[in-house]
Amino acid sequence: MNLRRDVFQAIADPTRRAILLLVASQSMTAGAIAANFNTARPTVSKHLQILTECELLQQEQNGREIYYHINAQKMKQVADFIEPFRAMWEDRFNKLETVMKNYKIT
Repeated sequence: MNLRRDVFQAIADPTRRAILLLVASQSMTAGAIAANFNTARPTVSKHLQILTECELLQQEQNGREIYYHINAQKMKQVADFIEPFRAMWEDRFNKLETVMKNYKIT
C-alpha cells in the first residue's frame, strides 16, 4: 500500500523534528545524522526517506556522499499554515495580560 506522505504527519514524529533541527543549520550525511540518535541506522534512514518524500528535506550528492539539507520553501508553507494560530493565541495572551493588569489584589 503506497500512502501519500503528508508534511504534518512527518513533523508529528519527535525524531523527525529533531532531524529537521539538526540539518537546519548545516547539510549533513545520513551517517552524521544517525550518530545523534540511539536508534539503528535503518530507522534513521526511514525517517530521512519520509522527510524527503514530503519534501521537507532535499538530497544533494557530493562524490560518494549524499547530504541532506532543509527545504526552506516547504518549511515556509508549514509556518504560513501555523501563523493564524500563533496570532490567535498571541491575541488571547495579550487580552489576559490586560485583564491581569487591571486585577488588583487587596
